[in-house]
Amino acid sequence: MDILETIFSPEQIKRNTELKEYTYTKMGGSADIALFPNTYEQAAWAISFAKKENIPLTILGNGSNVIIKDGGIRGIVLILTNLCEISVDGNKITAGSGAKIIDVSRMALEHSLTGLEFACGIPGTVGGALYMNAGAYGGETKNVLESALVADREGNITKLNTEELDLEYRTSNIERKGLLVLEATFILQPGKYEEIKEKMDDLTHQRESKQPLEYPSCGSVFKRPPGYFAGKLIQDSHLQGVSIGDAEVSKKHAGFIVNKKNASAKDYISLIEHVQKTVKENFGVDLEREVRIIGED
Repeated sequence: MDILETIFSPEQIKRNTELKEYTYTKMGGSADIALFPNTYEQAAWAISFAKKENIPLTILGNGSNVIIKDGGIRGIVLILTNLCEISVDGNKITAGSGAKIIDVSRMALEHSLTGLEFACGIPGTVGGALYMNAGAYGGETKNVLESALVADREGNITKLNTEELDLEYRTSNIERKGLLVLEATFILQPGKYEEIKEKMDDLTHQRESKQPLEYPSCGSVFKRPPGYFAGKLIQDSHLQGVSIGDAEVSKKHAGFIVNKKNASAKDYISLIEHVQKTVKENFGVDLEREVRIIGED
């Protein structure tokens, strides 16, 4: 693996590092090798190197919508948080995949651009927002996305328009095609600063008053089942406050599972499965996970 040191500086390479330091749930085992690319070329090189050498590769943003199992992750974990530059050109904002989508929405506010207000409370990165077509309060990433710069597993960098990403409810073709998002360009509309700020302040208040932000969590655990609301089904199943180890179904918002202190990934996953089983028994509804679960037991 000495070849890595010809591409990455020593501070960009971490071996046997604890991944719980890089996730919102504050749990998960270690990575054999974590790489922190500073350029798109480094990121593209890493995924082509992993494929050529048949090394397992996992791509991680800021770990806001993922559970990493207690056994950690083998091979290379590519952590993209250094790819975080944001720029504005007229009514377009271009951001690196590791930039927080919240920061992009704030940049839009600074330039009186409307359309990204819905993202002011989404904790994930730009890459994660595209990966799952993140949305909230009636807005979706695909509605404001113009194009994305991506790399394939051979390291080829190309630009794709929104339609080519097949963005649907909490899904895209990014994983299916093995793509790595490097950058995204959003196209917004001119607006009034005061009106944009008022809307963002209102959405922020709603989020802070309803969500258990005082504890580590992965956000909304489940997708919205057709015709239902996941949180309501969980609440009506009397699951709020139910815990396994230090993982607990939030008493504040039933759609969240929080880490009260030192929950293991096993606790968290077991509680997810218990919620799914109980809701299925009570209402005949299958709750599909929104959160990704990766790594080894």
